[in-house]
Amino acid sequence: MTQKILIVDDEPHLRMLLEQTLQELEDEGVELLTAENGEVALATIQLEKPNLVFLDVMMPKMSGFDVCNQVKNVLQIKDVYIIMLTAKGQEFDKKKAEAMGADLYLTKPFDPDEVLEKAQEFLGL
Repeated sequence: MTQKILIVDDEPHLRMLLEQTLQELEDEGVELLTAENGEVALATIQLEKPNLVFLDVMMPKMSGFDVCNQVKNVLQIKDVYIIMLTAKGQEFDKKKAEAMGADLYLTKPFDPDEVLEKAQEFLGL
């Protein structure tokens, strides 16, 4: 069964950076999906059922917090691992992400090696 990673960020260059960081996982059969805002992300999660989501917090239409809350608490989709990516490193934001059900919280600028490592670790590669 193909494992899927969804990359959600409203900034095209950050989506591209994450895709480049994770593209070597495609050799191991991982499919990379992208979404440019929270609404698209939510629809994609429901349709594609990705294993792992890298989710930006600050986005138009629907924030990463809202997407995470919808997925984890409203829709009760349990088998998706959500890693929040944000420029906000405050403890308050971390607590909010945890409260919404986020599995991990990484601050920008992120370390590509760490992102790849976390993805491999979670997907068991």
